[in-house]
Amino acid sequence: MTDSVVTAARPRRPRDAWAAAHAPAAGVPRWARAAALTVPLVVLPSSLWRIAAVALHLPIIRDTGPDASGNLPPWMPIELYVVLLSLLSELLAFTAVGLVSTWGEVFPRWVPFLRGRRVPPLAAVVPGAIGATVLTLLWTWAVVMLAFGRTLAGDRITADSPLNVETWQGVLAVVAYVPLVAWGPLLAAVTVAYHRRRARTVIGT
Repeated sequence: MTDSVVTAARPRRPRDAWAAAHAPAAGVPRWARAAALTVPLVVLPSSLWRIAAVALHLPIIRDTGPDASGNLPPWMPIELYVVLLSLLSELLAFTAVGLVSTWGEVFPRWVPFLRGRRVPPLAAVVPGAIGATVLTLLWTWAVVMLAFGRTLAGDRITADSPLNVETWQGVLAVVAYVPLVAWGPLLAAVTVAYHRRRARTVIGT
């Protein structure tokens, strides 16, 4: 009987972890929650594109030649680097969800020494504001450069570039990366909402 109960409970663990990570904090406006949940979604297309093009070698990108690994060290395969980069991007994007969830206000149980303690508002507001500013400037600049036919570094986009929109591969790459323009503004809006909510809580206490 005990074994059957344990077996039945196991499938719920990922679901419980998902529910805990998304448990909404009290007083979160509906628009702020929607904006926070949208952040990982706007990052996802570029992450999937990188993994598909570089890690899985799907024919959605032109051959970049033997120097495709750039300045990566010899021990780091570019496939592994791209997967890790994509996972890191999604983890960073998911921090926006913390600004509307309970774990953004109270440290969860798995955090050593801090479990159960309230998160200092500035510990979330300052990184959120800095991240929103950097992301907004970065991806706005990238779109402006793309509009002038140049890369993020300012180099002219050549015919064999992955961003050459005269090919379907280039159009697909641009479509995958354009949603990143919304990352910064969405994070900024959620950060402001978090700051206002936590400020009211402090005043109320």
